[in-house]
Amino acid sequence: MTGLLIAGGRVVDPVTSLDAVRDVRIRNGIVAEIGEHLEPGEGETVLDVVGAVVAPGFVDMHVHLREPGFPHKETIATGTEAAVRGGFSSVACMPNTNPALDAPSTLHWLAQSVQDFGRCRVYPIGAITVGRKGREPCDFAALAGAGAVGFSDDGDTVADAGVLGAAALRARGVAGVFISHCEPEDRIVARDLLVAAESGKRWHLAHLSTRDALELVREARAGGIHVTCEATPHHLTFTAADAREIGPAARVNPPLRSEADVAALRQGVRDGTIDALASDHAPHTEAEKIDAANPAPGFSGLEIAVGAYSGALPDLPMMRFVELLSTNPVRILGIDGGTLRPGAPGDVTIFAQRSWVVDPSRFASKGKSTPFAGRRLPCQVLATIVGGNLRYCVPELAG
Repeated sequence: MTGLLIAGGRVVDPVTSLDAVRDVRIRNGIVAEIGEHLEPGEGETVLDVVGAVVAPGFVDMHVHLREPGFPHKETIATGTEAAVRGGFSSVACMPNTNPALDAPSTLHWLAQSVQDFGRCRVYPIGAITVGRKGREPCDFAALAGAGAVGFSDDGDTVADAGVLGAAALRARGVAGVFISHCEPEDRIVARDLLVAAESGKRWHLAHLSTRDALELVREARAGGIHVTCEATPHHLTFTAADAREIGPAARVNPPLRSEADVAALRQGVRDGTIDALASDHAPHTEAEKIDAANPAPGFSGLEIAVGAYSGALPDLPMMRFVELLSTNPVRILGIDGGTLRPGAPGDVTIFAQRSWVVDPSRFASKGKSTPFAGRRLPCQVLATIVGGNLRYCVPELAG
């Protein structure tokens, strides 16, 4: 398309402190203009979004796209389609693939697959250790040169603190953040914060789920340690008691916790301790999830995330909501985006306070399991724009 005019929405941009009804014009893949009552240009597509929120494109910084190696669970095509339906113009994909994202050749394969089949921007998270086996640190400079924006052995904890410390020191001069998968959570959070302090490496804690882990983060920051953290929609919503009632669809790592932990996480979002919201989208086949003896941990999250966050945190100011889903993930990962000021990438998420019921059979993701199945959520994504291209749109806007 030659251009896109997003007209009449409530534009919320934490970077420029804008929260007002404005029009947004995108040309040549970038934000060209923001103003009131902008006139459509010749050949320009107009989206009338009166009553909706217009935000810089949302970024899910914790997603499992399952390729290479597990296309029966998810593919680049299905995972990125799920992302845009969920309102995400960008995702960061985790390295627990086969082979792991531990070599430039694998990252080059991923980049080509995204170019061929991707519906949104995809930023790879490289592995911390070779093969994610926890023994030998990767070549972080080479991975960063091949596109990695962070490093993690997500899916597993780097068990040997010595190996993790050596890896952090090797990566200290490389831009990408280290992302910890902490299990058992409180003990590994405490350990990894010490490694972060000793190495000086920027650190991020994935899917925090306990009150004590949040307190450790607060103490670390007070002591000058540079650490950020995220929370998931399921840990902000469900408890261990819910998990017992829901069954295998609610099995996840880290597990669902107590009511006190859920309340602490919600407060951590409100008070700024939690920096980002991330889905930990982890699709599996139906057979893997219904295995009574050992149901696979994790479930699809991209298509319910925005509605679930709104449901868990109905009192959250809109500026903070957008910050958690766009501005902060961009800052943590060191990527472009997170704002709608002119010159920024033309990535936009449009959503409204409009209730809908989760029907996993309609997911674009291959994974149809979610503890949110049948749940009514209060916020709906209406459109997702990536580089000025309308990648998802509800029928009433498309018409």
